[in-house]
Amino acid sequence: MSEDSEGTMRAMTYETYGGTEVLTETRLPVPKVGPGEVLVRVKCASVNPVDWKIMAGGLDGLMDVVYPVVPGWDVSGTVEVVGIDTPEFTAGDEVIAYARKDYVHGGTFAEFVTVPVRALAAKPHSLGWAEAAGLPLAGLTAYQLLTRLGTGKDDTVLVHGAAGGVGSFGVQIARALGARVIGTASPRNHDRLRELGAEPVEYGDGLADRVRALAPEGVTVVADFVGGVLEATQAVLADGGRHASIADPAVLGADGQWMWVRPDGAALAELGRLADAGQLDVTVARTFPLSELAAAFELSQDGHTAGKIVIEV
Repeated sequence: MSEDSEGTMRAMTYETYGGTEVLTETRLPVPKVGPGEVLVRVKCASVNPVDWKIMAGGLDGLMDVVYPVVPGWDVSGTVEVVGIDTPEFTAGDEVIAYARKDYVHGGTFAEFVTVPVRALAAKPHSLGWAEAAGLPLAGLTAYQLLTRLGTGKDDTVLVHGAAGGVGSFGVQIARALGARVIGTASPRNHDRLRELGAEPVEYGDGLADRVRALAPEGVTVVADFVGGVLEATQAVLADGGRHASIADPAVLGADGQWMWVRPDGAALAELGRLADAGQLDVTVARTFPLSELAAAFELSQDGHTAGKIVIEV
């Protein structure tokens, strides 16, 4: 950190819940590095909808907040300093992480962020900094849901929201696990789904009939990445099939699993392996400088971006 003798860093922060108007660029102390943590010099940090939903107060009942908040949970960068008892990493290592902490405070839209070793993985060689930053949260969400459902080569998987940020990873990961994949999306995204290895179907009225036309016996796994599709899921799920959602707790009353996503360095390393093997592609839609985080959030809120929105720090 020789370029900053005072031990401060640039960061985007907010001091109260609200919209993008509460974001300000400021200087904060470089965070202290605790045991089992490393300090990462941020190269890129990607935007996820949860970032601005938290800023608006959407998770107030779920997570404690310590102001000022630096938002952001996805990061790619280099290890700057290692804390006590971190033999897995050394200064200079190129890493990625889903850097969620147990409370909302010190995130990745800053020059530096501390990350517990359990959340870190080596950066995939095949991905640039921007692509690597787009992998952790969305990739782990899809990976953990599919592996928790025991997805494998004997399965036919229906992915709801297959062209979205998480869904596009879900398609690729399910294919890498050996499954057949059917994916819902608007017609303009069907060619993209075919490229990823899915059989596309249009969502909306009549979805169950369209899925049954492709899989008359039903599907064995359903991955819901959008919510509001439980009725369609139940209509196409084969006897003994498994399903989970990241967006609809109602699945708990229908023998499904309601999932979020956990920081997991080992699982993230497996995603990196898939990327380096050519089985997992990360699409970056647009990049912004750190100072334009508000514009990046607004683009994410628009909801029509195909690919990750990334902040270059």
